[in-house]
Amino acid sequence: MKIDPVRVSSQGITTQVFFREHAPNAQAYGDEVGKIMTFLTSEFGLAPQANLTLVETEAGAVNAYSAPGIVFLAPGVITPKTNVRVLSDQLARQWWGTLVSPINRNHLWLVNGPARYSELLYLEHSAGPGGMETDMKATYVEALTVKDPPVLQASRLEDYSPEYWALTAARGAAILNMLRNVVGDDNFKKGLKAFLDKYGWQSVGSEDFRKTMEQVANQDLRYFFIQWLESSGSPEFKLEYTVLRTPQGFRVVGKINQDLDTFRMPVDLRIETEGNPEDKKIEVTGTSSEFSVDTFGKPRKLTLDPNHVMLRLDSSMQIAVAIRRGEQFVEISDYSNALREYEKALDVNKSSSLAHYRIGELFFRQNNYQQAANEFRAAINGDMDPKWTEVWSHVNLGKIFDVTGQRDRAVNEYKQAIRTHDNTGGAQSEAARYSSKPYEPKNSDT
Repeated sequence: MKIDPVRVSSQGITTQVFFREHAPNAQAYGDEVGKIMTFLTSEFGLAPQANLTLVETEAGAVNAYSAPGIVFLAPGVITPKTNVRVLSDQLARQWWGTLVSPINRNHLWLVNGPARYSELLYLEHSAGPGGMETDMKATYVEALTVKDPPVLQASRLEDYSPEYWALTAARGAAILNMLRNVVGDDNFKKGLKAFLDKYGWQSVGSEDFRKTMEQVANQDLRYFFIQWLESSGSPEFKLEYTVLRTPQGFRVVGKINQDLDTFRMPVDLRIETEGNPEDKKIEVTGTSSEFSVDTFGKPRKLTLDPNHVMLRLDSSMQIAVAIRRGEQFVEISDYSNALREYEKALDVNKSSSLAHYRIGELFFRQNNYQQAANEFRAAINGDMDPKWTEVWSHVNLGKIFDVTGQRDRAVNEYKQAIRTHDNTGGAQSEAARYSSKPYEPKNSDT
């Protein structure tokens, strides 16, 4: 079938959009391409090709693919609300992948990392400094789902596997975010442009990138790249400190402990005082690093890495990582390993509502209704993090009671779901629907 393109001009960028099934969305996607390309040009310099073509592919094709001057999008990612994350990732590949390409598969992070980070940069640009916070945390969680191999051994992983994307894209984006914090915003932006300018239309390696960043920032970054590209593992910090009175004010004397012997990184330290908070950088080297910081106001609380820039483990991240690993196993129907991962999250926090909820889903899929009900109840009585676990636990309990022929109890659960007023994921309409008509499983393995 011949498709006539929709020609969209936006912010000086002309885009030809070949959408079939999603033709009504063509104008909106073309408009967004102009906005994203304008932003990315300000970050990376002139694009190899200014005007672009968007093509909708067939169902079953990869979600998205980029080539010089063209972006292919599968029907499933062309959403009514423009999918800016997929668009910004793929458009960034006009620079990262087309203008520069990796010398081999071990350096794929130089393409997939900047592409993923471009999604986050565009969110930050369009929604403000806090706009990327949730998505950045999700990126860090994904990055931590792979403990081995190191980034520069990516060729050991199967192409396009969850581990491949976690290591090269998510961990690559996390590395860039940490590097930005080390060299500063201005040097980071200058370094990206200088790298693309120097190595345009060439195959590049991580050493090329390191040397360019060192020249721009005027500092030795070998330790940084060894830590995050050639080594495995992430630190888990433990902070100890005491506060002393001095003639000029106060002095905080402390120690930072962690398990990685070869670790070296500058880490942000925030000191909450009776006055304004004070931010310092502490050089953390090896398994134990001592520090001494003078403040004018009396220190009330110390927080290490307050903005969670460091790719590190703490109890909340351990829970999130275990749950994400479990979700990845569910995606390939490996329920036994999924359950093991969810239970790891409960080992850290027995009241994790999300872990209990995911286990409940797992048992529900396997028609183990009693165990599922127990877990959904535990989710409701847990820490309510995230809040939506409450409404969906009630909805799923309602479904369980419908399936087991307890209609009155089912309706009661749906009513409790409605009382939460939480409509995450369309929960309110789901509860209202089954309040009127009993839930029936679609098939035996629902």
